[in-house]
Amino acid sequence: MNAATLPVEDYDVIIIGAGINGAGLMRELAVQGVRVLLVDRGDICSGTSSAPSRLIHGGIKYLETGEFRLVAQSTLERNLLLRNAPHVVHPLPTTVPVRSWCGGIVPSVRRFLRLGGKMTDRGALVLELGLQIYDFLGRHARVMPRHRLFSGTRTRARWPNMSSTVMACAQYYDAAISQPERLGYECVHDAVRAQEGCRAATYTYAESFHDGIVTLHDLPRGQSWRARAPVVVNAGGAWIDQVNAALGVPTRYIGGTKGSHLVLRHDGLLRELDGNMVYFGTPDGRICLAYPFLGHVLVGSTDIPVSSPDEAICTDVEQSYMLDMLGALFPGFRFDASDVIYRYSGVRPLPASNASDPGAISRDHIVHEDRLGTVALFSLVGGKWTTFRGLAEEVADTILPRLGRVRQVSTRSLPIGGGRGYPRPAELEAHIDRFAATCALPRERAHVLFGRYGTLAVDIARFCALAPDAPLSSLPSYTRREIMFIACNEQVRHVADILYRRTIIALSGALTPEVTHEVAGIAGETLGWDADKIQREARDAWQEAETRHHLTARMAAPEPMQPEPIGA
Repeated sequence: MNAATLPVEDYDVIIIGAGINGAGLMRELAVQGVRVLLVDRGDICSGTSSAPSRLIHGGIKYLETGEFRLVAQSTLERNLLLRNAPHVVHPLPTTVPVRSWCGGIVPSVRRFLRLGGKMTDRGALVLELGLQIYDFLGRHARVMPRHRLFSGTRTRARWPNMSSTVMACAQYYDAAISQPERLGYECVHDAVRAQEGCRAATYTYAESFHDGIVTLHDLPRGQSWRARAPVVVNAGGAWIDQVNAALGVPTRYIGGTKGSHLVLRHDGLLRELDGNMVYFGTPDGRICLAYPFLGHVLVGSTDIPVSSPDEAICTDVEQSYMLDMLGALFPGFRFDASDVIYRYSGVRPLPASNASDPGAISRDHIVHEDRLGTVALFSLVGGKWTTFRGLAEEVADTILPRLGRVRQVSTRSLPIGGGRGYPRPAELEAHIDRFAATCALPRERAHVLFGRYGTLAVDIARFCALAPDAPLSSLPSYTRREIMFIACNEQVRHVADILYRRTIIALSGALTPEVTHEVAGIAGETLGWDADKIQREARDAWQEAETRHHLTARMAAPEPMQPEPIGA
């Protein structure tokens, strides 16, 4: 069929890019009564948004370049996310090693004045001043303690395997997000629930724009279709310039840098961290970090300019660099490639810049406006996980008047997904007891489901109770009907969506060829795939594990499964 003869779907806003900026904006607009079409050539949060340091942080290092407004916004949004998404966002005590009293004063002044210079040492005086400012800027909606400085004696007692060159340490609080990809999905879920007529079209890309109409192509189905709206938002992240080119508006807004991370299985370091993140400078002026994550240790990050976001992978060179820097801070431990159970890389969608130091490029966001004839085109450049709601609020307040609308709801205190109705910390265990009793679940199972899905666990538990269930033979902590619920209800189009984004199976180091096969079989049964497609989906999902995440194992044929019912 000729594209010009295809029917046209009408929306108020079309958002291209289902990363966290796009998903967050969809939610922000939907609760104002706006009909939104969200489009992405991959899955929800499958690009840059799937490869962060998994921190919800105020960005203390941005103080060095004088970005006080960004830090104030970031600390506020961090505090709001701790309240609105407590099922996936948790406080993270953070330790900064100190190697001198006065180090870094001159380069910090130069960086503040935008004269360049790398910070190879952040002494106690510079750090104390920065943390005082950080506490002050984070005073709004505060939910965590202020910073503290510890002496060398207490530092050595607390960190026995840390380098003897560390003379003291400072501790402050930020936050970590255990499942950012899932939170992105929950933003979309909230939007669709809030406003009839909202739609998310994944694995769909914009082919062209003509006469006010966007022609889109659904990759799995191999079909084109069309949509129009008076406002189009390009939230394509590192791919913004490519999307604009497809729409007929050449731009050069993006100058991204690659950030790579490792997940280590290292019991000694995990015990020594004891729930803390270490946030430390390196001799070449970069910042590295390590903190407990899903029973392992997450280590990051690099900051390397890249020209092609599609080719960003964590290389062996980057892996060696991060292990070497970690080993220099903790000489009491040994780190090598055998400790790495997972690695990933993404491209930060930073604004185009001629800066020689990628770390000096602002992490603040910029909203560019162009025109597609009579259609307004907004390009969302930059931003980060922590501030996605604030960015969405700002952009929505720009778009609403264009639509003749006014803001109806503030999202500042609006819980997200499984954070809705979430109990206070003191009430958590009693809440899980009631959840277990109401859904006739063993308490351990109730605890696991609540930890994964927050209050949305109730829907999954009820679904699991509708028929006999059984644990996966390859991964008993998940059940067949749990996977079926996700496949059926959570916008799944490929098995990789389940393994990498709706669950933490891959990120937690639990992904194997056997798990891949079994989950593909359950998803295929639920979604009506034939045997060839199930086999292809399993193969493609494991190939992604090998090529992008450095997982290696032989693809094993699935063994016959005879599931036994479990109590539900």
